[in-house]
Amino acid sequence: MPELPDVAILADAFHAGLSGRTLRSVEVRHPFVLRATPDEVTALHGQRLETAARRGKFLVFTFERDRLVANAMLSGRFRMSTAGSGKRLLGAREALLFFFGSRPSPPVDVAAWTRGAAWLPPSGATAELGYRDATQMGRLYVLPAGTSRAVPGWEEQGPDADDPELDLDEWRQRIRRHPGELKALLRNQAFVAGIGNAYSDEILHAAQLLPFRKRTTLAAEEVDALYQATRSVLPRAIGVLRERVPPTFETELRDFLAVHNKGGRPCPRCGTRITEVSAGGIATSYCRGCQR
Repeated sequence: MPELPDVAILADAFHAGLSGRTLRSVEVRHPFVLRATPDEVTALHGQRLETAARRGKFLVFTFERDRLVANAMLSGRFRMSTAGSGKRLLGAREALLFFFGSRPSPPVDVAAWTRGAAWLPPSGATAELGYRDATQMGRLYVLPAGTSRAVPGWEEQGPDADDPELDLDEWRQRIRRHPGELKALLRNQAFVAGIGNAYSDEILHAAQLLPFRKRTTLAAEEVDALYQATRSVLPRAIGVLRERVPPTFETELRDFLAVHNKGGRPCPRCGTRITEVSAGGIATSYCRGCQR
């Protein structure tokens, strides 16, 4: 499932590659994943894409008038390529194809790591954005200007887990409102937005806290350790993904993580065999040796 680091990479890349281009057409192959009327889709044609950005686990494409908000959920994947390059997502039919025209020049407000990247579609060429979803769990919502259509899960979000304004004092205040087990706490988008199954395991390992600990059992220094782990794990992952994901943005990269999905392997910190349990289809990976 795409989480904050994954979506951050996509937002930066798509803003650098697609912003400033006019949407020429949309090919809807699986209407179930798109929440919009045919007229609303047609109304996107001819609109210039102004920005691509991230909020929590959502991708937000802001056009001249309307917005497109994507929640890829479990298996949604995006790709970006130069139109006509022949590249298509493998293993599943694309549900949606967005065709963009050329542009005079790339936007100036791009992330530094994307500037001049070889994988960007040339500004003088047309570009494609493809979306596929093997389980069709993800949803893309067209939000016409002036409408109040709700996007499920949007309003409930707390601050982004990497929001600079989420300082330690704010973290301490917010965490008091959310009892329960620590892994569920980190995955609760109302607490902080953007963390899912994989990175909750990684943050808890970095903080040396067991996923099934109750928040009410934490000492003050453990609350602070959880904050510091969140603030270190996420940017470190973003750095790895920037180096290794482009140009295959449809790839979900997890092999560099310390414990998630590493059941039976030695803990990189203490050498104890990593424990992995599964409940409701959700795998939880942790170290009994150094997490308390």
